Amino acid sequence: MRGVVFDGTQVRVVDDLVVRDPGPGEVLVAIAAAGLCHSDLSVVDGTIPFPVPVVLGHEGAGVVEAVGAGVGHVAPGDHVALSTLANCGTCAECDRGRPTMCRQAIGRPGKPFTRGSTLLHQFAANSAFAERTVVKAVQAVRIPKDIPLESAALIGCGVLTGVGAVLNRARVDRGDSVVVIGTGGIGLNVLQGARLAGALRIVAVDANPAKEKVARQFGATDFLTSTDGVKDILPTGADHAFECVGRVELIRQAIDLLDRHGQAILLGVPPATAEASFLVSSLYLDKSVLGCRYGSSRPQRDIALYADLYRRGRLLLDELVTAVHPVEDFARARADAEAGRVARAVLTF
Repeated sequence: MRGVVFDGTQVRVVDDLVVRDPGPGEVLVAIAAAGLCHSDLSVVDGTIPFPVPVVLGHEGAGVVEAVGAGVGHVAPGDHVALSTLANCGTCAECDRGRPTMCRQAIGRPGKPFTRGSTLLHQFAANSAFAERTVVKAVQAVRIPKDIPLESAALIGCGVLTGVGAVLNRARVDRGDSVVVIGTGGIGLNVLQGARLAGALRIVAVDANPAKEKVARQFGATDFLTSTDGVKDILPTGADHAFECVGRVELIRQAIDLLDRHGQAILLGVPPATAEASFLVSSLYLDKSVLGCRYGSSRPQRDIALYADLYRRGRLLLDELVTAVHPVEDFARARADAEAGRVARAVLTF
């Protein structure tokens, strides 16, 4: 079968991948569509260290082909969106409703794929850039069949991370002010999360002025090409500032933009050894700097919620899909994503 493989040197679309059958508590999914997220590109450029060879992709949707023993919540033929969260479901963190903190779901990549005699790692417990993948049952969330799979794929990362950061981590409230730095796939979902939460002023910041139209479509009330003008719009600062790019100088700017009791939420991914600086004295008015893993999501609950919001016309998904390519055209999709020409490029099988 086909898939996108990174061997540590180059990315190739191959046609000789094999995936094993699902074991107990696992699901085999035929991938229909998968979004190309910057986290995939960050593995290729070394920003995210990951063992190789690896089958890339982590934002996908498809159709269940087979289930292992003990799986009852999905069945062959069901449409599913996949999460990257292979949490155990039984530890203290899972029991407290914090599956993103499950230690079984962090840093334990499996090897369900082979090419000849070579075992390949699975990226983010998912590897959606393959015709078929095997995931833990908890990662497969059934969705209505009337949701286009090209759109549903984006729920599994961009929407869970961006909207989830607003609703679950920052807990933006009605009337709050929000600044979103970077309006790529994650930033656009932060914007619509802030809109859903009832934020009164939502300021989008992106160096590319061509992104203003789509930023406003997703919920921005104001658009700037730098943070310099934020204080003109929010003289006392923002209640929430989301950094969605992954650059340390922008992290500092997010912190500096906060009002009293404000919080900066870090969603962008800088290099693993990157360090950011800020004035310690600037935090003493009850300001906070918050990390956020995967939107602090509970995927079985949240994916179903976002699917329902989409069907009711309140959550934008189709508008995120700005380019669709067959998997063989991965190089073009990658070029579009790296150049920032698209919100999300989607690969189809």
